[in-house]
Amino acid sequence: MTMDRVIRLLGTRYAAAGLMVVAVAALYGAATFSRPDGRAAAVESRVPVTAAVLVCPGREDARIGVQTLEQDGRTGGRVDIAEIGGGAVGAMSGPGQAWARDVGAAAKAVAVRAGGTPAAGLAAEQSAHRPDGGDRGLAAVRCAAPGTDHWFLGHGPVAADAIDLHLTNVDAQPASVDLTALSGEGPLDTPDGRAVPIPPNTTKVIAIGESADGLGDIVDTAHDLALRVRATSGRVAASLRIRLGAGKGVDWVPLSPAPARSVLVPGVAGGSGERRLLVAVPGDADARIGIQVLTADGAFAPQGQDVLDAPAKTVTALDLHPALTGKVAAVRLTSDRPILAGYAARRGADVAYGAATPPLGDEGGGVIAANRFGSYLALTAPAGAATVRITGGQGAPQEIAIPAGRTIETRLTPPPGGEDGFPVTITPRPGSGPVHAARTMGTGKGADFRFTVLPVVPAPTTLRQPAVGDSQSVLIP
Repeated sequence: MTMDRVIRLLGTRYAAAGLMVVAVAALYGAATFSRPDGRAAAVESRVPVTAAVLVCPGREDARIGVQTLEQDGRTGGRVDIAEIGGGAVGAMSGPGQAWARDVGAAAKAVAVRAGGTPAAGLAAEQSAHRPDGGDRGLAAVRCAAPGTDHWFLGHGPVAADAIDLHLTNVDAQPASVDLTALSGEGPLDTPDGRAVPIPPNTTKVIAIGESADGLGDIVDTAHDLALRVRATSGRVAASLRIRLGAGKGVDWVPLSPAPARSVLVPGVAGGSGERRLLVAVPGDADARIGIQVLTADGAFAPQGQDVLDAPAKTVTALDLHPALTGKVAAVRLTSDRPILAGYAARRGADVAYGAATPPLGDEGGGVIAANRFGSYLALTAPAGAATVRITGGQGAPQEIAIPAGRTIETRLTPPPGGEDGFPVTITPRPGSGPVHAARTMGTGKGADFRFTVLPVVPAPTTLRQPAVGDSQSVLIP
């Protein structure tokens, strides 16, 4: 082949490629600049949740309650309730329904699976009352959705008699998790607790500090603990139960949201007894944290406790009791580093735990599936005045106003026949400021008082689909 033929052949190929690029660019440019603002379109949408699964840990004499939201005339779908690796326990056929059943101490974890309309805003709760014995107390836990990263803040083995982590794999594929922890003295560095296998459709109960899977005896020196559960393959639902000791109280620790620079912990229970704020700094740098308490009387910085300097990779405890003087409160923290926050409370013969929450959304609000005994709702409006509608309980829906920067408490009254458990939904009204909420259940008096706190989280009713914009990358390899 002569040199001039080679040149002509190459020229023809590159010319064809060049024409293709010009044509694509012309089409892309015409589509882009035909819009009034000359920018590529980016469309973000939300679609209804149509599948959900929640796991109640079981393993105690307890009541499980399930609630589905009304869906503006939408019907259809199904909720199935069954033991993990076992038989069916119950079912519901559509939205706007409630279900409850007692389970025994020998019960396995229970999976609540919803498909179709009832999946949007699905909520489930497990609660147990033991009036006497070594596990005396009132305990409740929100049944957990499977995930890949979970945090808990609570007492460590120095203060607790038993700390049991319940890990459930609801899927047909095996899962593996890594456990790590922070204490008041720093990170608990150990190779234990790594690559813990969770077979399909099973629950593994890990005694923290009692075995290699539970981080070994390095945890024994921790008075307070920030425990992290990360799935390295698959996903798990996680629940943590702490027993302080015979007759000293037992409860489940609520899940903490991911570390953030601004957090609010609602529902710090009122009354006498210990109120310890727990703050964890998971990063490599120390945190400087501003603290503000919000009660019915307003917002204020605790005297001498308005700023907390918390070391990196530690859990720091702060005594809130003097500042609260027995009042129901929320605590707002602003930090220069991402943090986790929660609290441990002692009153009468029991212990309860709280955690930070995101504000309730205006779509599904927040759902509490099973209120029993004496139930009270603590509502906090940290940024501006807020109004919520409470449905469920006795009477017509109730609207409650929360002044800006304050926390108020209202009793949840059971409907006729609802003394053994009833659901409520809390929905912020249009134009309302952010609202954070927690439910306290209590029974007994004085030294025999038993209680538990359940932070209220937004009911997941829709999923956000990411924005999609024009890109030449989908046309040009």
